[in-house]
Amino acid sequence: MKNVKALLFGLAIGCFSLNSSAQQLAHYSQFVMNDYVLNPAVAGTNPYFDVKSTYRYQWVGIQDAPRTFLLSMNGPLNEKGNMGIGGYIYSDITGPTRKTGFKASYAYNFKLTDEMKLSFGLAGGLMQFAVDGSEINLNQKNDQAIGNVWQAAYTPDAAFGAYLYHDDFFVSLSIPQLIGTKLELAENYSSADNSLKNHYFISGGYTFHINNEFDFEPLVQGKYIPPLTPQIDIGGRFIWKEMIWLGGTYRTEDAATIFAGINFLDNFTFGYSYDVITNDIKILSSGTHELVLGLRFNERKD
Repeated sequence: MKNVKALLFGLAIGCFSLNSSAQQLAHYSQFVMNDYVLNPAVAGTNPYFDVKSTYRYQWVGIQDAPRTFLLSMNGPLNEKGNMGIGGYIYSDITGPTRKTGFKASYAYNFKLTDEMKLSFGLAGGLMQFAVDGSEINLNQKNDQAIGNVWQAAYTPDAAFGAYLYHDDFFVSLSIPQLIGTKLELAENYSSADNSLKNHYFISGGYTFHINNEFDFEPLVQGKYIPPLTPQIDIGGRFIWKEMIWLGGTYRTEDAATIFAGINFLDNFTFGYSYDVITNDIKILSSGTHELVLGLRFNERKD
């Protein structure tokens, strides 16, 4: 277990190093339900305000494994529906490390045809990266980079996105951590490049109308963090009367996901996913759980 803790801490700290092989942002298996958090251009593309709360418990069975909490809201800014605003707060905890922050966004939607629109969005905010050094046993005492006290660094953050959408399909492109700012946990310590790395996300889906009751929506998401190998999620979901859905995805070199969801009482949405781990961590963990609860309100009538 001590080696597992060391691995988790190294993953959390190392992800801000130039030589890291880990992503710096939390992953969301239900990326369709968390589309606004991944892409600020989604704000205002629906004719209502959408509030979502997400909880992700990764690698169940491993002590101090990553946990993510998220609360977001977005909606149209005006009656025309050509502008959108939104924002979210988050906390991402791995062992003795914690990332906490917020972002606010603005998007503008262009009408390409009667049925197709293109939206561009920008988001900006602030992030705190903190380490509780009292929970860490260091091989090298008085390490300059990590002491035995609580340390925190603050940095501005930004994101850009583009979103092409239609009643039957969508294509999403976004770049979180756009400006690549640097974190300084210890004063006068700069031997490591502790900067925020650009992440590149592209995703899409198309709805096939099987009959009056059932639809099928194939889904794909690609993620690239230079210089790592790109990671792909591919799968789909069956949807009954736009109310209940069931599906799954496969994520390369990581996990297979099954998920289900329901729209109920007109304004509420609930989604759940379970990741079956396919990499070496599967010998230590039973899997990953993710819950999403949503609320729609103030719907705009066309």
